[in-house]
Amino acid sequence: MRNGSIPGAHGRVRPLTLLGNPALHTPCAEVTDFGPELATLVEDLFATMYAARGVGLAANQVGESLRVFVYDCPDDEEVRHLGHVVNPRLVEADGLVLRGPEGCLSLPGLEAGTERHDHAVVEGFTVTGQPVTVHGTGFFARCLQHECDHLEGRVYVENLTGWRRRKVLRQAAKASWSGRG
Repeated sequence: MRNGSIPGAHGRVRPLTLLGNPALHTPCAEVTDFGPELATLVEDLFATMYAARGVGLAANQVGESLRVFVYDCPDDEEVRHLGHVVNPRLVEADGLVLRGPEGCLSLPGLEAGTERHDHAVVEGFTVTGQPVTVHGTGFFARCLQHECDHLEGRVYVENLTGWRRRKVLRQAAKASWSGRG
């Protein structure tokens, strides 16, 4: 990404990987090449996230099994957080555990009350290989945990139990995008 450019302005919108695709359930590989292909992927992730009206997007959600995610997400005080993390590690998830609404671009139109910590810290690198640490609270902490889960091969439904999990899985099976709806 060039300094001063709008993230995603030079990217292309890629098709989203939907629930049921094995790419969403497989841990992603570490990025080892911080070259132009990575920069293009980050631009494409931003373009796709904005087109889908999301607040975060992981590379495996567009079929790329690499440890990269982007975000443009407010916290609970409506402060905007914008960026990307390559090879992220969730190094802290603490504070209160709160159940809040959570959706996913890989499960379009569905949402469920999901428990997450209200504080999270992620360490990783920028697209140019510079170290970065991202602190999140509230809704932004939820976003960071959600995207890190994706890169480990997990979707938020796997954090649900009981009737919440059954309800979302039932809705997913009936959804037009599932191929069974």
